[in-house]
Amino acid sequence: MRILVTGTEGYIGAVLPSVLHDRGHEVVGVDTGFHRAGFLYRDESPRLPTTLLKDIRLLTEEDVTGFDAIVHMAELSNDPVGQLNPGITYEINHGGSLHIAQLAKSVGIERFVYTSSCSVYGVAEQDTVDEQSPTSPQTAYAVCKTLVERDVGAMADDDFSPTFLRNATAYGASPRMRFDIVLNNLSGLAWTTREIRMESDGTPWRPFVHIRDIAKSVACTLEAPRELVHAEIFNVGSSAANYQVREIAEIVGAEFPGCTVAFAEGSGPDTRSYRVSFDKINDVLPGFSCEWDAQRGAQELHRVFERIAMSDDDFGWRGFTRLKQIEYLRRTGQIDDQFYWTV
Repeated sequence: MRILVTGTEGYIGAVLPSVLHDRGHEVVGVDTGFHRAGFLYRDESPRLPTTLLKDIRLLTEEDVTGFDAIVHMAELSNDPVGQLNPGITYEINHGGSLHIAQLAKSVGIERFVYTSSCSVYGVAEQDTVDEQSPTSPQTAYAVCKTLVERDVGAMADDDFSPTFLRNATAYGASPRMRFDIVLNNLSGLAWTTREIRMESDGTPWRPFVHIRDIAKSVACTLEAPRELVHAEIFNVGSSAANYQVREIAEIVGAEFPGCTVAFAEGSGPDTRSYRVSFDKINDVLPGFSCEWDAQRGAQELHRVFERIAMSDDDFGWRGFTRLKQIEYLRRTGQIDDQFYWTV
């Protein structure tokens, strides 16, 4: 299968092409390049796809012609960046995603996989949510995910078959690293400071999933019989990987010798709390099951940090935090107020 993957210069995008390549697929990438400077280490078995450096809002039919499927991941990523300029977030994450889906349909690409997020559940009203539960997005980023699911889902027909993968909170090592997500951030703190100080009591619940399990879910979706995935939503993860945030902190702290873990009182600034059922993807999607858990993920990061002798400066560098990098590009005039490159 010849697959166009958007976001190949990103955190998950640096890993997904190798997974698809190893399963016999050809991958071509698209990325605007905001985060290509965030390079932490060289992968041991890189499969670097040919990548078109282009804003998704500017893609044309010519750019997407000749592919069997599109995997769309390229958006402004995470809640703080989304809140930086909500109007632009809607323009890129909702409008840009809809634009790509429309291009795919117009040139006859049948398979379209969109990476959504379990953040759409927000503050859940029930003990455990599944794909049929009401969504309660709390941020522009999460709202846009629900809008893309709604509007691209409405395009599904005999010739266009979208699938929506609601990823749990990601973690794990990637050459294009991110340290602004929970487990990765705590691991970086444990390595550089030997101390984890939480801003809350750590009681909120979150589901977690390793980026290689996310990549596996994409591959399994592309390879599944159409009738199993057509216009379907799947939560991506394992029901065994619903953790309270304090559990993640304790798992990470135990992996790094000499690390102390402390908690504050109260729920802290982030009030989201939800447990997610992943029964559907594990029951329906052929070949899918998670191979990673939080402890193995912390061990992987520890090995990487040791191998590259990661420093405090490495951990704190802007290229590994989405908000810092976007603010830097704006401050230095490299992107304009609409988030287009100025050069």
